[in-house]
Formats: sequence, structure tokens, C-alpha cells
Amino acid sequence: MTTADGRRAAEGDPARGGDPAADGDPATDREPAPHGEPSAGSPAERSPGAAVAGDTVAAVVRQWENVRPDLDTGPMEVIGRVNRCAALLQQAEDAPLRRAGLTRPEFDVLGTLRRTGHELTPSDIARETFSSGAAVTKRLKQLTERGLVERRGDTRDRRVAHVRLTDAGRDLVDAVLPDQLAYESGVLSGIDGERRRELAGLLGELLGQLEGRLRLPRA
Repeated sequence: MTTADGRRAAEGDPARGGDPAADGDPATDREPAPHGEPSAGSPAERSPGAAVAGDTVAAVVRQWENVRPDLDTGPMEVIGRVNRCAALLQQAEDAPLRRAGLTRPEFDVLGTLRRTGHELTPSDIARETFSSGAAVTKRLKQLTERGLVERRGDTRDRRVAHVRLTDAGRDLVDAVLPDQLAYESGVLSGIDGERRRELAGLLGELLGQLEGRLRLPRA
């Protein structure tokens, strides 16, 4: 499903203390080695499996526990990993979207028009992709210049535009989507089917809560 704006999802990793997309090449970007293990009675010790994985967020959590053992770093273990995963997926050079010359947000616009099957206004697209109006306007300009979408004015209100896929846009989505799904399946191949379904359910629960809190439309 391609309704989440990929760039927005990768912003503001609290476990890294900044924007993960600015970290540079994921192949060379490494966290400093942790300065020690969590102390006895720390929040990580109270949370089963906390700060034990060999990933960068685990190292960050251990460091914070050393300097601020009074804080519960549990939220970092979830939010930090979600943001870090999103950032790495955004930066992946081998992803089919990259090879097609598309960013994830641009593909979200194309995918939204393809899956809804009809014309949409820029405001509709902004709601569907959880994007700002300005961001959608910029993406539509780029996609229009590439001949992937086209706009027409409303016959009753000249201020309103209607956007639809061109034949080239439809063909590109149909060609890229199977490859992108196969790529994403490969990314998840280290997690067995049952655990993957459990992960999807947990992330769906979190997303539902956030959408409800922010009053965002649900698919």
C-alpha cells in the first residue's frame, strides 16, 4: 500500500537526535560503539528484548541509558527503529523505484491515481498521500513534465484542477509495482510469515492510533 509519504516517514528520528535522511550513505554510516551495557534496573532491563539487538538503535539506547539512566528509553526502541528503517529504505540505491527515476513520494502520487481509478484534485492527492499541498504541487509539476500525469481545469471553477494518469504513467506504475513488491518481499525475507503478520498487525495498530489522534482519513 502506498499511501504514506515516504519522505515524511523518514524525518526526525528521535533515537538519532536528528533527521536520519541527512546521515549520508547507509552503507558507510555507523553509530559509535556503545560505552557500556545497561545498568541493573534500567528501563531496558524492564523491557524484554530491549537494547539487545545488534542494530544502531540498540547502541543509541545503551548510550542514553548510561548518561540518563533515569529515563525510560523504551519508546526509542520502537519509534527509532521505525524511522531508521524508513530512512534506509528511502536511501536504497537498488530499489526499483530508484532505477525508474522515481522517489517514493512521486510513486505514491502515481499509485494513488492508479488504484483509485479516476481523476483526483491536488487536494484529494494530498489527503491520500498524507502530504502538504505545496509538496503535491511540486510533485505534480515534475510528473507532468515527464509526461506521466496531465491536468485539466474544472469547467465550473477555474481554480480547481483535475489530475489523471497518462498512458505512459499507467504503464510505468504497472511495470514498476511488481518489481517493487518483489524487492520489498526480499527486504522482509529474514522474517518468517507468522512474525511478519504479527509485525504488520502491530504497525497497523500504531498507525490507526496516530491517524485517529491526528484525525487523518483511514483507507
